[in-house]
Amino acid sequence: MNVHASPSTLPELDEFLSTFNIKFRRSEGEAALERYLTGLLTELPTKNCDTMATAVPGTSEQRLQEFLTNMQWDEDDLNRQRVQKMSTEATVGNGLLIFDDTGFAKQGKASVGVARQYSGTLGKVGNCQVAVTCCYADARASWPVAVRLYLPQEWTEDPERLQRARVPDDVTFETKAQIALDLLDQARAWGVPHRGVTADADYGDNPNFLAGLEARQERYVVAVRCDFQVRVKARGAPPCQRADQALAAVPRRQWRTIRWRHGTKGWLRKKFVALRAWRLTAEGEAHIGWLLGERAAQGQADEHKFYWSNLAASATLEELVDYAHRRHAIEQFHEEAKGELGWDQYQGRLWPGFHRHAVTVMLALSFLIWLALRERENHPKRGRPRDPFSPSAGSLASSAA
Repeated sequence: MNVHASPSTLPELDEFLSTFNIKFRRSEGEAALERYLTGLLTELPTKNCDTMATAVPGTSEQRLQEFLTNMQWDEDDLNRQRVQKMSTEATVGNGLLIFDDTGFAKQGKASVGVARQYSGTLGKVGNCQVAVTCCYADARASWPVAVRLYLPQEWTEDPERLQRARVPDDVTFETKAQIALDLLDQARAWGVPHRGVTADADYGDNPNFLAGLEARQERYVVAVRCDFQVRVKARGAPPCQRADQALAAVPRRQWRTIRWRHGTKGWLRKKFVALRAWRLTAEGEAHIGWLLGERAAQGQADEHKFYWSNLAASATLEELVDYAHRRHAIEQFHEEAKGELGWDQYQGRLWPGFHRHAVTVMLALSFLIWLALRERENHPKRGRPRDPFSPSAGSLASSAA
């Protein structure tokens, strides 16, 4: 494929970047950022410093590597500015923060954080890096908030290895759930407007994650596994039972079919029911909430899913389902960041390089979303406004690209 970028800055990208105050110690820093972003936005099948340098005039592999590893600039401050811009220009409020993690297959042992570990991306244990991610989604748009690399204990217990990878001294071992709570605190400090949190069962089944959300007074609906322990608020209910057992006792007539919009697949539908219950911890504590069940509707293959929520007793079934099915936005972020913007193709081994690459990928994706929203506002389509329970009719970033 013969893909070459323009030697001059894209006018729209120049306008987008002009709103950021990025302090580079060296004058070529701004040009390096623009050229790196331009490389990510090309249609190159592989996007690393080597391939982008051949397709983007006015730069070189050495300059792009220098931008990621040695040039003096604050990637955290750039990400903060990006998030605050998106909070102002790409939200309608009433959105959710979504947490998940994603894997990057790697060969060898030198890349920061690489280890034999389970990756949902791989679907198995393999040699990979794993990053915890946070994403925002509402009825207007979805966009990434923050990313942080997970370091296995074999890394944090090896000072020489940490030093070689240039891991900051204050980075210690944290579980993925702890990292997710750190990212939540960061999003709150940056003023990201949200009404609650959602996550998959790897986080929903973690009592420390749920306790952290409750300590922060966050409302949530999270996926849980079938053996999640509950006590149903009903006469004659057992003192403790699994989520699947509790929901199996609900008469089929009480399950309701609910539709929601999900990506480009049109209206989806499943059957749902919610029970008022207590979640039970290993320490014997009981916390009141909702046990939400999901199963196949008529004509669909049999499938069961389970969720736990601390929404108020007045919450509707539609509201619980809305929370539960916003999680697809973060999966879309992972797919687009890797498939369109080369997030998984960083070849370096260093902590700063990994996170700077992630920040520039999120910046490039935000630029595409910003472009698409502006186009939508300038050329509105006829018809009724999209219902808030239909969070996405497709990827803004893909349409802008």
